[in-house]
Amino acid sequence: MLRQSCAVLAAAALSLPALAQTPPPTPPPAPAAPAAPANAVAATVNGQPIPESAVQRGLQRVAPAHRAEARKEILDYLIENQLVEQYLKQMQVAVDPKEVDKKLDDIRAEITKKGNQWETWLQRMQLSEAELKQHITADMRWDKYAGGAANDKVLRELFDAEKDRFDGTMVRARHILLTPKADDPKAVEAAKAQLKSIKQQVEAKVAEEVAKLPANTDPLARKKAALTAAEKEFGAVAAKVSQCPSREQGGDVEYFPRGGEMVEPFAKAAFSMQVGQISDVVQTSFGYHLILVTERKEPEREVKFEDAKGYVREVYCDRLREAMVKEARPKSRIEITPLPKP
Repeated sequence: MLRQSCAVLAAAALSLPALAQTPPPTPPPAPAAPAAPANAVAATVNGQPIPESAVQRGLQRVAPAHRAEARKEILDYLIENQLVEQYLKQMQVAVDPKEVDKKLDDIRAEITKKGNQWETWLQRMQLSEAELKQHITADMRWDKYAGGAANDKVLRELFDAEKDRFDGTMVRARHILLTPKADDPKAVEAAKAQLKSIKQQVEAKVAEEVAKLPANTDPLARKKAALTAAEKEFGAVAAKVSQCPSREQGGDVEYFPRGGEMVEPFAKAAFSMQVGQISDVVQTSFGYHLILVTERKEPEREVKFEDAKGYVREVYCDRLREAMVKEARPKSRIEITPLPKP
């Protein structure tokens, strides 16, 4: 449940390199929920329409049972793309039309090489050639802008500041999740208070178990006993009250890296803690958490900047895009077309 959303990944799968490499599977059956006509406008961003067909293209890769939930995330992703494109146009980031045409020719050649008819493939993707050129242009515009911003100096600074994100360090944790209604302040406060109480309860139990040890117990053995007690008590409580499916494993979410798997507030909190430590209340888009770090795997060898540069650049560019969207969204006029009622 805490892993990054499948819907966002499905939307990301619409990127042009992916389109060029692998023809899409046959679309699954249409969802039972009401759907807008394919030629409708799903939303407008500062007067610029986002066609419903773009949303449907993302939904092709989502199981029908999850499409209602995924639709919102895919549409939000497309809105963000539009905000970025509009921002870059205002910045007068230019793309050579000849390079766009060459990229289009490369994609066409790759598709036909795999035995697909070009027009048939476009229809299956719910794309016109003009729309595909727009996507290529937007991708190339972003690559040009981000490539200029992501120089070695800023990338090295990011690498040095967050080495545990890039060196392969892994953390294992248990967590307890409560999901009060966000628009109910009393329920939110009650959930926070419950989690704080659970933390006190677990810490008290750990202290009680450690106090039973002989006075001459060495520090390492004490630390191990404290962790064992924390896992047992925390896991038991998670199994009873956590509202995450991981409650079946006592809240265990197994190993995860600093970035790319868990939602950022969760990963940031977990990686800032020592093994055996319980977090304060952590808020994410899923709700409110307590986190107990149970293991930490350090890299077997030192990772140098040159080895991780590609991933560092990816993280930097993701943050650059997020900052751009965060700045542009409040100033923009975004109108989402309501779906037809059943």
